[in-house]
Amino acid sequence: MTSLRKQLFSGIAFTAIAKYAGMIISLIITAVLSRLLTPSEFGIIAVAMVIITFFGVFSDLGIAPAIIQDKTLDKKDLSNLFSFTVWLAITISFFFFLSSGLIARYYDSPILKSICRVLSLSLLFNTMSIVPNALLYRDKAFKFLAKRSVAVQFVVGTIAILAAFYGAGVYALLINPVVSAIVIFIITFRRYPQQIRWTLGLSSLRKIFSYSSFQFLFNLINYFSRNLDKLIVGKYLGMSMLGFYEKSYRLMMLPLQNITHVITPVMHPVFSDFQNDLHQLESSYRKVVRLLAFIGFPLSIFLLFTSKELMLLIFGMQWEASVPVFRILSLTVGSQVILSTSGSIFQAAGDTRSLFIAGLFSAILNVVGLLIAVFVFETLSAVAWAILISFSINFFQCYIQMYFVTFKTKMTQFFKIFVSPLILSIILLVVLFLYSNSISINNLLLSLIVKSTISFIIWGVYVQITNTFNIVKKISSSLINNKR
Repeated sequence: MTSLRKQLFSGIAFTAIAKYAGMIISLIITAVLSRLLTPSEFGIIAVAMVIITFFGVFSDLGIAPAIIQDKTLDKKDLSNLFSFTVWLAITISFFFFLSSGLIARYYDSPILKSICRVLSLSLLFNTMSIVPNALLYRDKAFKFLAKRSVAVQFVVGTIAILAAFYGAGVYALLINPVVSAIVIFIITFRRYPQQIRWTLGLSSLRKIFSYSSFQFLFNLINYFSRNLDKLIVGKYLGMSMLGFYEKSYRLMMLPLQNITHVITPVMHPVFSDFQNDLHQLESSYRKVVRLLAFIGFPLSIFLLFTSKELMLLIFGMQWEASVPVFRILSLTVGSQVILSTSGSIFQAAGDTRSLFIAGLFSAILNVVGLLIAVFVFETLSAVAWAILISFSINFFQCYIQMYFVTFKTKMTQFFKIFVSPLILSIILLVVLFLYSNSISINNLLLSLIVKSTISFIIWGVYVQITNTFNIVKKISSSLINNKR
């Protein structure tokens, strides 16, 4: 258990360094580009990224998680799988390149043709990186992954900013996905060189098929669940509306990506060691969920009351139309922070079939809600409400599937861990509501600082009084160790 805790926290620490450094770099780049480019240009890039993500789903086929999970794969199997991904990368990137004209005509945006053709390079190198990158996670090389991530993001981010200043326009947004993919492949391949074989490597692919097939199906339906909103909004509500929506959605995803995405890359490699001990897996996961609940639910309330300050301070006054949408989407952060870790547990338990079933239910609900929002209500706020409702329902159905099918146990202990975080969130909601309706500060930065201070004090006092986390003891221990 000590070894598990050490591996988990070591991995989270290194992944956190990379993610938070990346968040700072991403915010700087986005803040600069948001003031140089229009919502329509951001909408065009959003469409292109959604479409290339679709092709990317077919390039993965669930191979990476299968490599992490299956400890019996030898060097020959890995070479076969790498060879398969190389031929797959060439084929899929070629088809994406050829389809660029059709994509541009469908959205009546000629510039999409050249954008998609450039992005085909990203698809090529990302696909060829699947096997060596999976080996990094299987071997728990989190320190190397963190160094690679920070270095690449810093260099590529700097290039993107310089390109924007020198008039690259919308193409400055392509530097990050394309150059990053190339550099990451080179670095990762040097760490884990693989032999390219002139066969498709189907014999090795069959070894992981039962696991990877359901993972692939989940990735496919999850793609539509997560990206159909951008495709439909861009087509039927317009590129400018998509730009406003994408900006609010992206800002909502920032805390999610930099909280759970610090943990989830570590969870599958570490928890896969418990694939034959589901009781230990469930118990360990419950502790992770408890921690995330104390972060995610109060964070949702904080974002709800600081929506305007965050949106306008980060992106500028021209993005004010995104504020109402972001305010609604912020209410999904609490459930998403926890729900986004569920996939790693299904994977670690070897139950990708249940992952697929939960994902299928989620996709159907998300698509139905989205179609009603766009074609009946025809507003961005309606789209945001549809996402909030569907995510809330999906939270319960996912964990019912996990506990009754995967773990084969009751959910009593699981639900108990949410009582205290929800009480904290309600207290924070009442205090910020009373403050916002009694005091008005016109200065956005000052308003954000005051609300942040209030929220942090309430959170700190609550977790200390309830003995959830003994902050005073931690600080005292740190001071004593520093003196020594």
